[in-house]
Amino acid sequence: MDVSYVNPFINATLTWVKNMVGVEAKTLAPQLKRPPFPHYDISGVIGLSGGAAGSISFGFPMQSAVAIVSKMIQAPIKEDDADLIDAIGEIVNIVAGFAKRDLTHLNLSISLPNVILSNHILAGLSGAPTIVVPFTCPLGSFAMEVSLKTN
Repeated sequence: MDVSYVNPFINATLTWVKNMVGVEAKTLAPQLKRPPFPHYDISGVIGLSGGAAGSISFGFPMQSAVAIVSKMIQAPIKEDDADLIDAIGEIVNIVAGFAKRDLTHLNLSISLPNVILSNHILAGLSGAPTIVVPFTCPLGSFAMEVSLKTN
């Protein structure tokens, strides 16, 4: 995977956190996904197809997800709130849409988002490397995983 494909997703994430959550996020060192794989409490995943195939996902510890989404929707929510699930799906949809604008040469299509709950590991597209980009902000930490294989 061309690492330059990850930058639009990083930039879109930083923009989303700043504009929709109202805090500054910091990118930690991106890395190729290798064991031991990170575990998440809640994740949003969206498929990408077109000139490249793969996925983008966001994985959160539950405490971070609740804090970030509460701030984003400007209302307190709880772990079992349906708004949390909807918001996590919407986050990955927003970021994928923003990044797609900077990857027009790949003619990407975006699938509907899926949200996964409970302690889990995310798997990328078979045969495609996955880049894990950790983020931190005043409300907690989360990670973005991008797995893309050009056609």
